[in-house]
Amino acid sequence: MNSVIFMVYLDYSATTPVNSEVLDSYVKASYKYPGNANSLHRLGVEANEMIEKSTKQIADILGVKETEIIYTSGSSESNNLAILGTCLKYQNRGKHILTSPLEHSSIYGPLSFLEKQGFEVTTLPVDSEGRIALEDIKKNLRSDTILVTVNAVNSELGVRQPIEEIATLLKEYPKCYFHVDMTQAIGKIDCSLKDIDLVSFSAHKFYGLKGIGVLVKKENIEIEPLIHGGKSTTKYRSGTPALPLIVSLAKALRLAVTDQAMKEEDVRKKNEYLRSQLTKYEFVRINSPKEAIPHILNISILGVKPETMLHALEEDDIFISTQSACSSSRSLSEAVLAVTKDQKRASSSIRISLSPLTTQEELDFFLTSFEKCYQRLTTLR
Repeated sequence: MNSVIFMVYLDYSATTPVNSEVLDSYVKASYKYPGNANSLHRLGVEANEMIEKSTKQIADILGVKETEIIYTSGSSESNNLAILGTCLKYQNRGKHILTSPLEHSSIYGPLSFLEKQGFEVTTLPVDSEGRIALEDIKKNLRSDTILVTVNAVNSELGVRQPIEEIATLLKEYPKCYFHVDMTQAIGKIDCSLKDIDLVSFSAHKFYGLKGIGVLVKKENIEIEPLIHGGKSTTKYRSGTPALPLIVSLAKALRLAVTDQAMKEEDVRKKNEYLRSQLTKYEFVRINSPKEAIPHILNISILGVKPETMLHALEEDDIFISTQSACSSSRSLSEAVLAVTKDQKRASSSIRISLSPLTTQEELDFFLTSFEKCYQRLTTLR
């Protein structure tokens, strides 16, 4: 019989548990505002006013205009809308796109689709810390480059890209738009949206509900919608506005940015503690750079398959992940390979993701279980 008395969740970068206050706001909005926000009667007007209030709160927190907020079902849709919508709209200017080797699958998916339509995608190199060099961007920018899409934080390693510097550079190229996937950044670290044309994120990464995300699109940009069919909060995404989800997103974002720096420092201490303990093992390699966000710690146990370690820890009710939850079923991590240039590390990496909710007791329990699993599995190498 399993003697574990509690569960240790260390997969916060895949999704976070919903905050009870956020869930409560969803339930209250569902009951209080039953009308369709597109309807002209009083219930519809009341619903629309509540959406406008929530949108203003979100826009104020992000430092953008209310008219620049497009609600989506999550980051995957936001990323698709940003990339496909922009490239299809401005393809008369050119068909060249720049990206990095550390993007989410919801970036590579639409890019692959566009390549089949005649677009050309250039993947920029990264250094040993996983960062893109501004010189490499300059070198690869062309007169027909219409989009640069780079994530603020990689979901597997926690690598931070120099987003503000890239945004400043691209100001010199007014016909090239800049899209940033901030899914792993918003609500965790300080984020500036200044000079960024399009920004994607999702509520469930910061204790909100699944099924609601945002694409921030600066008002000087036009995009082709992916979903057609009628009036909504904007002309760029048709469908009945999901008022309870929108209200809950505003609540989750407000809570996430409250004392954000203090929460980040708390997670940093937990990350440093784990690093110090895990580096003691002969076959463990730390893949996340020191400058990565503290919420993600990627390691490799050489000679041990990621899924083997994942399921071994799961026997003790400890939950981690191998690659990003939305990655393909490939055992080799392309992100780890791009940064470490090491096939063995890329084929044996696991991701531990932390949160302000993570306790010292959970970390110690994880380390005890890790020790047991490590000794057993490395003996079988």
